[in-house]
Amino acid sequence: MQANLETLSALERKLSVSLPATDIDHEVETRLKRLSRTVKMHGFRPGKVPMKVVEQHYGPQVRQEVLGDAVQRSFGEAVRQQNLRVAGYPRFELTPRTDGAGEVRYSATFEIYPEVTVGDISGATIGRPTLEIGDAELDKTIEIMRKQRVRYEEVERAAQTGDRVTIDFRGTLDGADFPGSSGSGQQAVLGEGRLLPDFDAGITGMKPGETKSFDVQFPGDYHGREVAGKTARFEVTMSRVAEPRLPEVDGAFAKSLGMADGDLSRMRAEIRGNLEREVKAKLRNRLRDAVMQALLDATRIEAPRSLVQMEIERLQAGARQELAARGVKVTQDTPLPGDLFEQQAARRVTLGLILGELVKLHNLHPKPEQVRKLVEEQAESYERPEEVVKWFYAAPERLRDLESSALEENVVAWALGVAKVTDQKADFDELMGKQ
Repeated sequence: MQANLETLSALERKLSVSLPATDIDHEVETRLKRLSRTVKMHGFRPGKVPMKVVEQHYGPQVRQEVLGDAVQRSFGEAVRQQNLRVAGYPRFELTPRTDGAGEVRYSATFEIYPEVTVGDISGATIGRPTLEIGDAELDKTIEIMRKQRVRYEEVERAAQTGDRVTIDFRGTLDGADFPGSSGSGQQAVLGEGRLLPDFDAGITGMKPGETKSFDVQFPGDYHGREVAGKTARFEVTMSRVAEPRLPEVDGAFAKSLGMADGDLSRMRAEIRGNLEREVKAKLRNRLRDAVMQALLDATRIEAPRSLVQMEIERLQAGARQELAARGVKVTQDTPLPGDLFEQQAARRVTLGLILGELVKLHNLHPKPEQVRKLVEEQAESYERPEEVVKWFYAAPERLRDLESSALEENVVAWALGVAKVTDQKADFDELMGKQ
């Protein structure tokens, strides 16, 4: 075997390989002879099929298999000899063999992993978010849970913010209908932000049975191109007005949350425990993101394009699964442009390279006891945590995400020991997402 390596760019390489044709021909002949002992063909007894007939029927296929095996084997040998770390999948091109040629030639174009030198973060300042859960945060959470269980009662007064209204409407643009311009029995909650501001303001104050006309300005970036940036005229009839009724925080409310005995103090204790776990996870994620950003800012790496493309495809697959879980019909042909995921994919690949180097340099591999602790934390929120723990350990692949989390925790701990750290009190509403 002869191999010649070319450097095409910082990461791209081209390997040209020549193999003795006699080795290929000999292997093809060996496999065909082996095949002739067992092949069954009409008109011949098993094992008695002439070699010429076997070669005629199976020769091209066998030769293709032999070439494929030879290319893979020789490429692996050449890569090891050159001490190359191949990133992604190589692109092979087989040079057509001329009659009587003594060599079989092919080329492989591929990328290699970059040399990673993790940047110095000793001068970086990492904000460590902190938040203690007190009665105020607990009460806010219970209030959100009340709103999630709201019921509406019809009233005979003018509609106001917070009411759920039922309307019939028809809109026109320059006197003509447009897509989505009319509807009957449509419900909406005033002030919730789902209606256009002009429409929300127009129907606020209307009473059941009242009909009203008003103009609605559509924003320039409205998804309906026919009306984007234009003003339409709407005629609306208010059918019903219903005001919200929030449940009282009593025994019945506690029972609706799974407290069979309706004990309010036990309910608050359980909600507090769940809230503390959720806040802890969010704070941990924020700190992790801050550390990862500090590492990205300090380290310059050219991510292999092949790895970025593979990550884009993984993100596209994940997006399709998420859409399907939401009831959206998706197929492999559903358009999800790769450039939508480009930045996220490149970030993930770059971080993966940095973390891999850090783990190797500082022995930050996750320890079994760390993974066990994360498993138990996950199990805490279930009714039978011991069964959840058993489920995780029943199949090693179920632990992979938690092993990755443990590795990231080790990287975070290392970074906090190197960089400057300042504690920053997090805002509860902002952390949890204002509801």
